[in-house]
Amino acid sequence: MEYEIRDVAIRLKELREILDISTAEMAELTEISEADYVLSEMGEKDFSFTFLYKCAKRFGVSITEIISGDAPKLTHYEIVRKNEGFPIKRRVGFSYQHLAVLMKDKTAEPFLIKAPYSEEEQSKEIHLNTHKGQEFDYIISGSLKITIGGHLEILNEGDSIYYDSSYPHGMIATGGNDCEFLAIVMS
Repeated sequence: MEYEIRDVAIRLKELREILDISTAEMAELTEISEADYVLSEMGEKDFSFTFLYKCAKRFGVSITEIISGDAPKLTHYEIVRKNEGFPIKRRVGFSYQHLAVLMKDKTAEPFLIKAPYSEEEQSKEIHLNTHKGQEFDYIISGSLKITIGGHLEILNEGDSIYYDSSYPHGMIATGGNDCEFLAIVMS
């Protein structure tokens, strides 16, 4: 059940057109240029989680519907076995598994994320995102360098952070190894 960029792009355009929302409004909402938004709808540009999350909220659908084309159906509970989460490929090298893709009316989006270590990224400025709501990240293995609201923190195995995700935030693996962490995004 892996997603294809072009399929997601088609769904984005269809939802926007059905709801009679301009590309200019969506570009402003997603904090990218209108030209880049149009490229996203054409399948010429990959999507960040934050981009998809903001689109889903504006369209009044779950992120699952945008990614897979299917509406979540479960109402009581959902079990996801080890390594069987819904795969989402977005940031080069990063591996995302959505851990509740079939659950309806979620108040949170849980992800298992594997961030690859890159020596080159250690000296670069960390790319920042913002979105409404809050986020909780728990480090399973490795170390994560996170910047949030102008603060830089290093989280190690067993550490966690809970934050207001409307503040600019970003993260990379650090310490010489890949980092695996649980991220729960709450609206």
